[in-house]
Amino acid sequence: MELIEKYFPELTPLQRDRFAALWELYATWNAKINVVSRKDFDQLYLRHVLHSLAIAKVCRFDDGARVLDVGCGGGFPSVPLAILFPGAHFTAADSIRKKITVVEGVSSSLELTNLTPCCARVETLPSRFDYVVSRAVTAMPEFVKWVWPKLGRGQRGSLPNGILYLKGGDLAEELGRTGLRWDLYDIRDFFDEEFFETKKVVYTPKK
Repeated sequence: MELIEKYFPELTPLQRDRFAALWELYATWNAKINVVSRKDFDQLYLRHVLHSLAIAKVCRFDDGARVLDVGCGGGFPSVPLAILFPGAHFTAADSIRKKITVVEGVSSSLELTNLTPCCARVETLPSRFDYVVSRAVTAMPEFVKWVWPKLGRGQRGSLPNGILYLKGGDLAEELGRTGLRWDLYDIRDFFDEEFFETKKVVYTPKK
């Protein structure tokens, strides 16, 4: 929790309580359904919660913004972002039912009314969204093919509507194959911890 408060000192008491509750909630669920690697569970706040919140350092979501988390796994980045942006609405989608069961349990315990867990492939979702967020789900050309039709144009946050993707390593060749222009944000510019040294938020707008 100290990590979250270090970089987000403006949290409300309710947000602090919700972030603090994540440890016990994920520990309980992870004992039943392994959605967070057991070898790095001790680093939950660093490697999962704070990593998810790097997106918030790049783009602030307006109240009413519709955000889709593709391949959400156990709820990252959507659960931390839903806590931080209570006025935006998040859809957490994953095709693996047991992962969505965890997101449903965590979301229900936290009373996150602005998060809707959804067991589905993203291509089948009928809705349109302002932003798509994700964390290293697949290669970017494939990912863009999935989500581009789901994005609506406009601006419902501090950046125009688009994709915000958490990714690491050398991305030039992979991003180049999408045919889109990307902005790369080094997470080490926001967070001091060594874990973020090579990690980035990559962004492209829906024009």
